[in-house]
Amino acid sequence: MNRDKALDLLKQYVKNEKMLQHSLASEVVMRALAVKLNQDVEKWGLAGLLHDIDVEITNADAHIHGKKSVEILSKLNADEDIIDAIMMHNEVSAGISRTTQFQHALAAGETITGLIFATTYVYPDKKLSSVKTSSVVKRMKEKNFAATVKRENIMECEKIGIPINEFAEIAINAMKEISNELGL
Repeated sequence: MNRDKALDLLKQYVKNEKMLQHSLASEVVMRALAVKLNQDVEKWGLAGLLHDIDVEITNADAHIHGKKSVEILSKLNADEDIIDAIMMHNEVSAGISRTTQFQHALAAGETITGLIFATTYVYPDKKLSSVKTSSVVKRMKEKNFAATVKRENIMECEKIGIPINEFAEIAINAMKEISNELGL
């Protein structure tokens, strides 16, 4: 599956503009992580783009979110590694813990986007170009800030060998590349 087909597929299932922006942000973060880790950029990007394809049909129910994605993507003969990483980005639904670099990268990469969005929104100009790595890392420690963002998922960056400061910087810089598409 190429990126254009994947984006069309995503838009068939996801109508919420914020969720589409989250998916685009996750895609660019995953592409940047793939470059950093010498992995397949297209494959990692597609996993980021499609990881929440079932979020609206499952109403983000943690017990089934991910399982429907597997059904959708399996019918289209999507790459098994992509399907696996997408299923494992939600351990609750998967019922087992993440173990691979790809799984950890997707869980951490898609989650940090939420923290970066939230950090951007508290800046006076609400522009991603103003966001500093130190601000995102500082917000990681504030449990009440963007309280639904799972910090433990973000910290899985260390399981793929990237310290949190570097990880946040990679993610911010990747998102800056598409700031107009993200409305930031």
